Amino acid sequence: METNAQTARRSLATEAVHAGREDLARLGLHAPPLDLSTTYPSYDSRAEAARIDEFATTGARPEGPPVYSRLDNPTTARFETALARLEGTESAVAFASGMAALTATLLVRGAMGLRHVVAVRPLYGCSDHLLGSGLLGTEVTWVDPAGIADAIRPDTGLVMIESPANPTLAEIDLRAAAHSCGEVPLLVDNTFATPVLQRPAESGARLVLHSATKYLGGHGDVLGGIVACDEDFARKLRQVRFATGGVLHPLAAYLLLRGLSTLPVRVRAASASAAELARRLADDPRVERVHYPRIGGAMVAFETAGDPHEVIGAVRLITPAVSLGSVDSLIQHPASISHRIVAEGDRHSSGVSDRLLRMSVGLEDVDDLWADLDQALSAGSPLTAAPASAPVAAPRTSAARAAARAAAGN
Repeated sequence: METNAQTARRSLATEAVHAGREDLARLGLHAPPLDLSTTYPSYDSRAEAARIDEFATTGARPEGPPVYSRLDNPTTARFETALARLEGTESAVAFASGMAALTATLLVRGAMGLRHVVAVRPLYGCSDHLLGSGLLGTEVTWVDPAGIADAIRPDTGLVMIESPANPTLAEIDLRAAAHSCGEVPLLVDNTFATPVLQRPAESGARLVLHSATKYLGGHGDVLGGIVACDEDFARKLRQVRFATGGVLHPLAAYLLLRGLSTLPVRVRAASASAAELARRLADDPRVERVHYPRIGGAMVAFETAGDPHEVIGAVRLITPAVSLGSVDSLIQHPASISHRIVAEGDRHSSGVSDRLLRMSVGLEDVDDLWADLDQALSAGSPLTAAPASAPVAAPRTSAARAAARAAAGN
């Protein structure tokens, strides 16, 4: 049997393959099983009732065999265990989607009378809308990172940031943000970076949110969300999940656990291609600005000199579609798709211009992706197309210079 010290020494790549699978040898299995049962036999109804009551009132994961899949499911529990290990937290709680995970988090704090949220734009468009709409009774104060501490009130329940941000890929100093929060929990949406590139809990974040639909699943065929956190907060999240029913389906959990095993390989390979594309785009006269984070990653955003819709309409290999993090490359226009729900003035003030395109780089050959971008940019620009094989000069913007550094590191 492995000790905690032995598992603590494991690399992220090793954890991605083995976390959540610790009991397989004892069960006589090699691959994790899929448990689709919604309910389980019980031969002691009084003991079962007591376990349900305890779960509903404390959120502690029931001991012994499962009772009902809305309380707990073995397959879902494996995925939660694995993601918590990758993020370096005590626990994790999975939900039917990323938005369900955020909703549960807000409900936990709201139930404590802490309905005020301090948030930094840009965020994913639906997260922005949920905070600002008041649907859950929340009140939000939007600030720059430097204004977090001054915006905190006695009823502040949460500080929320996304870094790198959707869709501009702007980065925030997580350690500085956590320090500014004081005793208020910092929630970091880590969907874009994944634990491969950063682990926010190591910088002081108490809550780490993922749309598991994206890189954690990695194949565009599963919907899910998860919050990594300490066990105390996890218990509160489980209570909300039990009461509201926003559970992750076991089949989705099975696919997500399988996706985690290749997460480091996929993210690193796609990041190398993204950095190279950012480098080429930065020197292209048909592109006005390139956004690429210093920590790297598989997302690239760029502002076109021509019509962005014509660029999207001209791609042949890259798929015009919402979402991100799949093995194939996707491109979309945030102002009219993912961030359409955000008011125009708020979009523009947070850097989401009308000419911005967001690309999720997949696992295709980088030269094939560049050839497709090259011809698509020509279709959307009055300028003469630059040859796809032309040498790339030094990037012209600070963001592009960061991309070049990342490319050299990859």
